[in-house]
Amino acid sequence: MAQLKRIGVLTSGGDAPGMNSAIRAVTRTALSYGVEVFGILGGYSGLVNDKVRPLTARDVSGIESIGGTILYTDRCDEFKTEEGMAKAIETCKKYQLDGIVACGGDGTFRGATDLSNRGIPTIGVPCTIDNDIASSEYSIGYDTAMNTAIEAIDKLRDTCESHGRCNVVEVMGNKAGGIAIQSAIACGAVGCVIVERPFDEEALYEKMKHLRADGKRGFIVVVSEMIPFYASEEFAKKVEESTGIETRFARLAHVVRGGNPSLRDRVTAAKMGSEAVKELLCGKTNLVICERDNKILSLDINLAQTADRIYKGKDDFKAMNKYPEEDKARIRKIVDAKKKFFKDMTVLLADLTC
Repeated sequence: MAQLKRIGVLTSGGDAPGMNSAIRAVTRTALSYGVEVFGILGGYSGLVNDKVRPLTARDVSGIESIGGTILYTDRCDEFKTEEGMAKAIETCKKYQLDGIVACGGDGTFRGATDLSNRGIPTIGVPCTIDNDIASSEYSIGYDTAMNTAIEAIDKLRDTCESHGRCNVVEVMGNKAGGIAIQSAIACGAVGCVIVERPFDEEALYEKMKHLRADGKRGFIVVVSEMIPFYASEEFAKKVEESTGIETRFARLAHVVRGGNPSLRDRVTAAKMGSEAVKELLCGKTNLVICERDNKILSLDINLAQTADRIYKGKDDFKAMNKYPEEDKARIRKIVDAKKKFFKDMTVLLADLTC
């Protein structure tokens, strides 16, 4: 077991319900092993600008029920420069941090790799409502975000039914369709537009006209954000023009990010935060904590990022040629599993729409 005396914890990128549960888990697990904990305020900008404070058990008492992050978050362009990185390393040395737990998404993990490569052991914990970390089947904040989305969509359905209307609802996701497709299934939507699967616009219109002729009054179409044209008021207008059904548009926006974290997000955050500390105690670094097959495990962060880039189309499979065959197989499995999830969900939505 590594002789750690102090570690830091930070939250970076978009906030996600459950981040506070992760902070609590990191702090209390470390303290239980006699390791001091320092909170880094504002993500990587806190390292660059020396905004660090000690965390005690009392500091994190009761925060598991609060949304957002008590350590705040920011996107720090200066951290990406050599000068900014040098400031961050100097802050780590000033506070004698023997390791860092970085909670966030893929951008956060790139920063974690930069720190690890410069001698600061760092472990990443996936916290993003988008659930778009390919290496992990689940990321902290996803369940709460979906529950927030379906609560709003259910309310829209009520008024759609009353007025015989359709509502096109845009949900967050940052080009990831997880919130959209599962919310669509949960709320009985007639259609869903996501980047991961082809969308047949004309088939949607024909289905809606058929269902209206059969007596259906209210309609919901869910779209994921950042899809050109479809996630916009213009798409709602086209739905109305093509079907003759009065259509409104609603953008849920950042309301999906807030609120009290669900049980799943609190418990997953507790597991992942605690596991991250234990990996540091074992002398590990440059890892991301993942959930796969309902198990909490760790994965080399470089391998995780390669899988993520391939899945998102930023790289092709040639990018994994540097890895041994065993790791290549793991990357392919990760990418194939993510693609299969969206295929299965869209088939299920189609089966339920009649």
